[in-house]
Amino acid sequence: MEHTAHIHVVGGGLAGLTAAITAAESGARVTLHEGHRTLGGRARTADGPYRANEGPHALYRRGPHWTWLARRGLLGPVVSVPPLEGLRFRFRRAGAVRRTPPVALLRLARRDPHTAPVDSTFLEWAAGRVGEEGARAAANFAATALFHHDPGALSARFVQERFRRLASFPPEARYPVGGWAPLVERMAGHARGLGVHVETAARVDTRTLGELARTGPVVVATSLDSARVLLDDASLTWESGRTVLVDLALRTRRGDAFVVSDLDEPGWLERFTAQDPGLAPAGEQLLQGQFPIAPDARRAEGVARAETLLDLGFPGWRERTAWRVEALADGRTGAVDRPGTTWRDRPSVVRGDGVFLAGDQVAAPGLLSEVSFTSGLEAAMLAVKAAGQRSGPGADRIRG
Repeated sequence: MEHTAHIHVVGGGLAGLTAAITAAESGARVTLHEGHRTLGGRARTADGPYRANEGPHALYRRGPHWTWLARRGLLGPVVSVPPLEGLRFRFRRAGAVRRTPPVALLRLARRDPHTAPVDSTFLEWAAGRVGEEGARAAANFAATALFHHDPGALSARFVQERFRRLASFPPEARYPVGGWAPLVERMAGHARGLGVHVETAARVDTRTLGELARTGPVVVATSLDSARVLLDDASLTWESGRTVLVDLALRTRRGDAFVVSDLDEPGWLERFTAQDPGLAPAGEQLLQGQFPIAPDARRAEGVARAETLLDLGFPGWRERTAWRVEALADGRTGAVDRPGTTWRDRPSVVRGDGVFLAGDQVAAPGLLSEVSFTSGLEAAMLAVKAAGQRSGPGADRIRG
């Protein structure tokens, strides 16, 4: 009698969709369980007329996720920043708006991340090369790829890896047209085409997880907080950021900034309709910003810093505001590594008893959403191997 491996994926964000596709491509029978009514996780895009994501989102073209999507025809239309908009990049420095970055940022951008030590703070290492003032400015600039209130206190290697890619020229960042929802839809459609059975509004708890695990390996592709509860495993912890997200639509005005990067404190404000005008109605522009705050700080602190950047880069913004939303992302912005740790020290993908973990705080390399991708890929391949061992005579149906 021929057996077919059955793999369950819990969570329909980027990690879960990657895991489901990878397992299905290997010949496994796959069911994806998503508790929300729609797929996407933190890659969901709001319904119109303002198509905002949960914080600023971008794909980095040198990353592994980019190549994987492109090979499967899933990348879809992406746009880069128009060159003229690049001239509207602004920096807050010493309380004033500047048009050019400090020389320290340009000098550090040339540094190979492998020259930065794992066991020193970024501030200590960078200050030895560009001085303390330049190091603090670089740390705050890098905050857009860290979502952390004190980037200088993190591992020098960890921060420099992200700083180098963020400051690359020409820019690595690319933006899926229409926000991330179309990308999620393409991945979901591809998964279904491979035979993945997708169940939405299907919440899995500890009891039902045990039932699923009896029928085959399980990939838990949720936030680390959710996985800790679901797996009843107190060891599933890792530091993340606490970030105020501010989105707003302004009536268009010539001369508005494209980006305002706060070099005095961690903060970033970006006009996303500069590269994708369809994210807001005609005559309006969509801004998204992130403002990391300390664990004991109030959300109002981040909002106040957002308004400071708005004053600098978008004169008259209060009278021009057509829509505004604020949120607090607490522990939902990916892993950060302290000195002496790397991604290898984060919670392992392998949890035992045929359970595997994926997500942006798991032991996998990459930048931001790339961690979800690489962990989803690894979790799926390990689940396929485990399923083949379970399946006995039919294990040859699992193609590695």
